[in-house]
Amino acid sequence: MSPLEKLFGKTAQLTVLEYLMNNKGEINYLSGIAQATGLYHSSVARVIEPLLQNNIIIEKKIGKQIRSFYLNEENEAAKLLIKFYDELRLLSDEQLTSPDLETPVVDHE
Repeated sequence: MSPLEKLFGKTAQLTVLEYLMNNKGEINYLSGIAQATGLYHSSVARVIEPLLQNNIIIEKKIGKQIRSFYLNEENEAAKLLIKFYDELRLLSDEQLTSPDLETPVVDHE
């Protein structure tokens, strides 16, 4: 389970956003995103729209029908999302590998 999924639950939009953050600097095709995330092509197309509208990702059309996308690393909101995601992953990794973490005991009395 990803750090974002632990906090916010599993949604198609978070799945796509996380995929794009993990593949930043790369051009991603709609069908490739669908295949890699296990989402339907139509679901990816639907959840990408708000990310496009907010300039979090940029679309580049190749030919008449092929849509490609990449994370807009110049966008301030995207920068904050990337920073948050990277720090959340570090925190999650630290918690998983910390030897002094104990399982909390719940007293039901």
